[in-house]
Amino acid sequence: MTPLYTRRTQLKIQLLQQIDALETEDAILPGEHPDIDRIICELEPLTPIDQPLRPEHWPMLLGSWAMVYASRGTVVTRRINRQWPLPISIQRVWQRLTGPEGNGAAIGTENGAVLSIPFFGELTATVQGIWQPYDEGESARVSFGAISVQATRLLGIAGLHLPQITVPVLEFLRQEALWITSYLDEDLRFGRGATGNLFVFRR
Repeated sequence: MTPLYTRRTQLKIQLLQQIDALETEDAILPGEHPDIDRIICELEPLTPIDQPLRPEHWPMLLGSWAMVYASRGTVVTRRINRQWPLPISIQRVWQRLTGPEGNGAAIGTENGAVLSIPFFGELTATVQGIWQPYDEGESARVSFGAISVQATRLLGIAGLHLPQITVPVLEFLRQEALWITSYLDEDLRFGRGATGNLFVFRR
């Protein structure tokens, strides 16, 4: 094992231990966790995959990832806070990446969260969009085209097949954002938003 591999492994262990010590909502709602952010910054230059958005790296990039940390929340969860009248709890958050259709170059993305709402049940909220990778292979232009909501557990009854409600985002309301994939290996991925928001995903 090289010193680089050893150092990367040590930092990954430290990072995941610190994240695992947090409650789910503390890890993915806006908060201050400087030690976690510092380890992320130390790991980024040690990424084993340069230009992770290039097609040759898609087998490692694509698929479902659990989001385990977000320094400033996410597009799905940012508006959820402890001042809501009902204590909404977040069960899990994920991101699913899919390859382009046909000869296109855009990567499909679905960001989702399962929310538990007292007296109601569980709700799955997702936003669907695309990544348009830039030539440098690390960053992409991201836009979201639809929002979906589905009740997956109603009044304590599981296994319901209630319809999913999908609302398209009108073209003139769509906003594009910069997304940087700053670290990628076989089971860990980091993302950075345009405002510096840090995200950690695990397989």
